[in-house]
Amino acid sequence: MTKFVSLIIALACAVQVSVAQSDKDKSKTLSPEATKQLMDVLKLDTAKILREHATSACHCIDSFMLTRKAGDSNSVVVREINTCIDKEVTVYQMVMKINQSFTYTDKNITINVDKNSPDYTRYYRDIETWLADSCTSLRAAMSSNEEKETELSFSNDPEAIKQYNLGIKHLNKEEYADALPYFKKATEADPKFVYALDNLAICYRRTGELDKALTIYNRSLDLSPKGKTPLQNIPVIYELKKDYPKAIEGYKKLLHHYPDDAEAYYGMGRICIVYTDDLENGVDYMCKAYNIYTKNKSPYRVDAQTNIAVAYKRMKELGKEEAFFKILKDNNISVK
Repeated sequence: MTKFVSLIIALACAVQVSVAQSDKDKSKTLSPEATKQLMDVLKLDTAKILREHATSACHCIDSFMLTRKAGDSNSVVVREINTCIDKEVTVYQMVMKINQSFTYTDKNITINVDKNSPDYTRYYRDIETWLADSCTSLRAAMSSNEEKETELSFSNDPEAIKQYNLGIKHLNKEEYADALPYFKKATEADPKFVYALDNLAICYRRTGELDKALTIYNRSLDLSPKGKTPLQNIPVIYELKKDYPKAIEGYKKLLHHYPDDAEAYYGMGRICIVYTDDLENGVDYMCKAYNIYTKNKSPYRVDAQTNIAVAYKRMKELGKEEAFFKILKDNNISVK
């Protein structure tokens, strides 16, 4: 509540200053110009307010990432992100509504703390949207290894573990070229060390060695056929290689093992909308991704929503507005 108290003090000071400068005659009404000046003083920078609260949520996510346990499930990560956003929503909502009260005739201020209410959801999504665009910690949290661990996920070889941990230090700093030799040594010490293989492939992909990344991901799948990291990343590599049919094929393989995976639908939707102009299928895939993201309270829902908006603009230009809204209706998405 510190920010809110500071706000009230600031507003009180602003009012006192404005009144003192108006006139010694306390019964005199402020002129329209003076009233406008006072309202300009009282009017807050709403973008700055959002940035303050969203930044606090981002710091909260960053703290979680520093203390999280290896192998935390995706549901745990999403829950912690939701908690970080929830901590900021009530005060952010309060400050925004106080600001609105200066311009609206209705001076009653109601703070809705029901997380399922449209009011709460609106302010929650304001913060969530800012985070999706500007919080690197959120991206790091959501892109971390989500798959269920198997007996091959880790290694019992001391040298493999040592090299792996050295690689992780660089990987966490996005120093992919520096991390690469350590993961390579880890896989040489233990060729069945799946996490080391997956991270080695990530480094190859990030340093532009796409064919080597594909080879390593396929080695990982040979050991663990349902490995989510290679299944998710193989189609990404084909997309980077501009081989869109193989990318779609890769995403369908991911869906075969994980039928409710939003990333697969999102990936296919993006390819259809951005690269192949298959707008109808693209919107359908993206709607499915949006619904799953929304159900799981994933911040990536913002990305799906943005892509749907891009597709709508293009379909409207092509006179396919009716088809667009039918796809949304078929996916139980209403437009208000």
